[in-house]
Amino acid sequence: MNIRVEKIAVPKQKPDEKNLGFGKFYTDHMFVMDYDSHKGWHDARIVPYGPIPLEPTCVTLHYAQETFEGLKAYRTAEGKILLFRPEMNARRMINSNRRLCMPEFPEEMFVEAVKAIVKMDADWVPSEPETSLYIRPFMFATEGALGVHAANSYKFVIVLSPSGAYYKEGVNPVRILIEDELVRAVKGGTGFAKCGGNYAASILGQVKAEKKGCAQVLWLDGVERKYVEEVGTMNVMFKINNEIYTAPIDGSVLPGVTRDSILHILRDWGYTVHEERLSVDDLMAAGHSGALEEAFGTGTAAVISPIGEFIYKEDSVKINDFKTGELTQKLYDYLTGIQWGKEEDKYGWTTVVE
Repeated sequence: MNIRVEKIAVPKQKPDEKNLGFGKFYTDHMFVMDYDSHKGWHDARIVPYGPIPLEPTCVTLHYAQETFEGLKAYRTAEGKILLFRPEMNARRMINSNRRLCMPEFPEEMFVEAVKAIVKMDADWVPSEPETSLYIRPFMFATEGALGVHAANSYKFVIVLSPSGAYYKEGVNPVRILIEDELVRAVKGGTGFAKCGGNYAASILGQVKAEKKGCAQVLWLDGVERKYVEEVGTMNVMFKINNEIYTAPIDGSVLPGVTRDSILHILRDWGYTVHEERLSVDDLMAAGHSGALEEAFGTGTAAVISPIGEFIYKEDSVKINDFKTGELTQKLYDYLTGIQWGKEEDKYGWTTVVE
């Protein structure tokens, strides 16, 4: 791509790397590229971070034609900047866009755009332990028109946010509410796509969870309300009798990049992995019997989040005495070790930003 660059006149003051939180601060620049049905993708540019003007009748505001991705850049001890499997995010966005009748943003262009904007704001990549630069590519319809239809014009944008831990608890167990009334996704819907509507539909469940002192919601399938699927912002895995169980990717569960990476590592370590439906009754029974040895969520933002307790209706089970499990910690240390350049990347998952 021929990327036009417009530098910010006065750079922002950078935040304290020891108190970043998640998604609170944004770098000096953003990547923007436009699409219309006549010209295709055009006018790739890096510009100062700022508002994007929209028509009041913008299709996205009324009919939610929008998709997004999330990945990170990591600074190694030697000062290099690494991306983690950006091509997987590109491919997932292509699939999300197909579901929402949006133009595909080619994989090569996606990776090139991510590299370009991260290189532009490279001095924003933090170096404190457990910090990273969160990268948010997103695409949305820009056409101004009322009436439900696929739009003719779109923007692809990337913004960057230096971030610390996603959960304030850090890599410590969290309580999870198992939602038995509301539905997040069903097969044939948009559950496998990373689009804003899925997350809007999950907010009520999150509010309910927080009122019960829980950090997140574990969703059941939308048809039988019987099988565990995923946590609001993460895929979820269970270690039961020294074997791993996680929901299959069959249309209502997001195909997570971290999920795929963890399953690859687990199989390499010799674990038996079951990508199959697990009923909530069997999960709770395993918890009460002690067969449920560990449970954890996986996702780009939190990487791995240990689960210490499940709340389901009037029942609850604690896992591993509400302590981070040995395997959970080992997986977190190994995967983040690859991401921060501390472990050998034998899988070829990292990409250097040069």
